[in-house]
Amino acid sequence: MAKQKIHPGWIAVTVTFFTLMASAGYRSAPSVLIVPLEVAFGWSRSQIAFAVSINVLLFGLVAPFAAALMERFTVRKVVMSALALVSLSSTSTIFMTQPWHLWLLWGLGVGVGAGSMALVFAATIANRWFIARKGIVVGALTAATASGQLVFLPLLSHFAISYGWKSVSLTVGGASALIIPFIFLFLKEKPELLGLAPYGAPVGWQPPPPNEMSAGKIAIDTLTKSSKSRDFWILFGTFFVCGLSTNGLIGTHFIPAAHDHGMGETVAASLLALVGVFDVIGTIFSGWLTDRMDPRKLLFFYYGLRGLSLFLLPSILFSTLHPSTLVFIIFYGLDWVATVPPTIMLCRAILGPQRATVVYGWVFVGHQIGASVAAIGAALLRVKLGDYALAFYISATMCLVASLAVLQIGKGKTTAEVRG
Repeated sequence: MAKQKIHPGWIAVTVTFFTLMASAGYRSAPSVLIVPLEVAFGWSRSQIAFAVSINVLLFGLVAPFAAALMERFTVRKVVMSALALVSLSSTSTIFMTQPWHLWLLWGLGVGVGAGSMALVFAATIANRWFIARKGIVVGALTAATASGQLVFLPLLSHFAISYGWKSVSLTVGGASALIIPFIFLFLKEKPELLGLAPYGAPVGWQPPPPNEMSAGKIAIDTLTKSSKSRDFWILFGTFFVCGLSTNGLIGTHFIPAAHDHGMGETVAASLLALVGVFDVIGTIFSGWLTDRMDPRKLLFFYYGLRGLSLFLLPSILFSTLHPSTLVFIIFYGLDWVATVPPTIMLCRAILGPQRATVVYGWVFVGHQIGASVAAIGAALLRVKLGDYALAFYISATMCLVASLAVLQIGKGKTTAEVRG
């Protein structure tokens, strides 16, 4: 196998890419379901958004523990268990009658299941299988996670309109269940189990010694040590802004906001899906740049340009499909999760490569706290003020602050030093 032209790491990436892409429907569904659930049950937008807020918060909070579980046990066991939980929780929503049922099933169940995969899954595969080309691998897998959920939006929106909201829940539940045997059959754990070194490993490379601590202790110990680093808190805070300005605000409220301004739900879902298409290009390119440039400078431009685009959104987007609308969609799509590859690279310098995935898991908690705050906060502003404009302006301002903050990471250190 050592003489194969194609390193098995690329096979692991391919399996992970399609798994993340196919299972991304559960991340798309909340924005599609807000208006149909309002109509079906008469629940307020803030009640429904509270379930989304719980979902995205837990999506982040379980990430470091999931990363530790993957290190302590196996990636396959964690991912298959997570998919089973997502499938059961999503399918069970067809029986709900009260808002707390939605909070429990979509908020708690799907949130925990989804958080046990996604970006920590991508980071674990990249760290295990690659020494060289790690940035572009992370970029590709991140694009699968983010773009998959957006690309599925038109399909799920069509189901919700044509067959009712329950068809969305059943589709997500069924798709999650079907991925489980795919993971069992095709995903390999580590290169050393195949008698190989990671892609791009130097001669004489040796795998890191296994950690004998429990998964929970690994996660808590990593947080305790990371919290002493100023750079960790800068990454945590700026990733808070990243989640607030993407999944929490645009990912959750773009379709309802467009609906408020008279845009059809399917049209709005298609525009959001177009964001996903350009996200693939932007995130893979960001990974390529991360392998070659200072990740701090990349984050400065990503957050700054995102902030400027959000300032323009309320005035150009919802009145008509003006060419400026498409310019925003293309521009914002290229920047959607381009922040992830350089952020993961900077996490390596906190406690070293062996703990990099778990450190990133804790930084990702900040991302999802931000997303949770935006999911419920934007809904409350919409109920109180009648539109989402202030939510967009607040998010834009915070992006500009984040763009300046990232320049303080590893102050005085070279690019090589902050890469870890």
